[in-house]
Amino acid sequence: MKQILVKASRPYTVTIGQDLLSQLGDTVCAVTHAKKVCIVSDMQVWPLYGETVRKSLEVSGLQVHSFIFPAGESSKNAQNYLELLNFIAENQLSRQDCLVALGGGVVGDLTGFAAATYQRGIPYIQVPTTLLAMVDSSVGGKTGIDLPSGKNLCGAFWQPAAVVCDYTTLNTLPEASFRDGCAEIIKYAILFDPALFATLEQIGKEFDAETVITRCVELKRDIVAQDELDHGSRMLLNLGHTIGHSIEKCSQYSISHGHAVAMGIGIVSEASHCPDASRICQLLAQFQLPSTTDFSSAALFSAAMSDKKQHAGTVQLILPKAIGQCAIVPTPTEQLQAFIEEGL
Repeated sequence: MKQILVKASRPYTVTIGQDLLSQLGDTVCAVTHAKKVCIVSDMQVWPLYGETVRKSLEVSGLQVHSFIFPAGESSKNAQNYLELLNFIAENQLSRQDCLVALGGGVVGDLTGFAAATYQRGIPYIQVPTTLLAMVDSSVGGKTGIDLPSGKNLCGAFWQPAAVVCDYTTLNTLPEASFRDGCAEIIKYAILFDPALFATLEQIGKEFDAETVITRCVELKRDIVAQDELDHGSRMLLNLGHTIGHSIEKCSQYSISHGHAVAMGIGIVSEASHCPDASRICQLLAQFQLPSTTDFSSAALFSAAMSDKKQHAGTVQLILPKAIGQCAIVPTPTEQLQAFIEEGL
């Protein structure tokens, strides 16, 4: 088991290990003063792990409620957000009580945003059950929902009280979802860690889960400590995301986040003429991830214009210069379509 302290505006610990779900009640009691807990999960994850978490919380003397919604990105919307807030209010949770986000990134984002805004802030604990959420979205305090105009356009920074990564849940993760997480791991390797990149090239998907999850969380911890509110170096974590979000929107979210980010990484690597572009695309292929898309540059450009990273005629592109070296490059939006075309 590994524990990593994240030194944010409210410090918290990320615990990475096996069979942690049955101990979750102890964690809630250790980091909150909660008497009531609302577990938020989706219809795919709840049948697998919901009762284990519920029993752990109840054994610790907590009153437990559960809010379950349909799985998928389309559920990260204003309707479910308001339904969750009303559910919490109807069950009379106070600011001392706690939400538990049991699931992947959609569950974590929606739960975190509800926690950030209910009674102006209630504690929540991230319990990611997907590889993508473990290595990325559960850490750092970004919360939010999608609007019809674009992804994550409504949200808040709200750090969790704790993050519990029980990687035994990866045993039930569908292969495509596992590859989604691998895309984010490759992103971290490209950004910060040539040694991790070389390890992934050597052993592929047979990597040790605890070691790799721990390394990605350490890297994100360092960035969050430098730039919690995403005004500077934290923007590096958007590698592949501007175009990836456009691909998601163009596909009406039928293409998953991780696969879309992989496409975005491949496209910006080619478009920026990164000398390591071929290695990057080869590693994506090794993990059965795509590195390009059939959507046109015009369609992707149009979708990018509603992305929250576009501001005052400029988009902040994250461009790989080499493995382990990336740069934030302010790019006029009138040049973006031609840039995308260069990478297709």
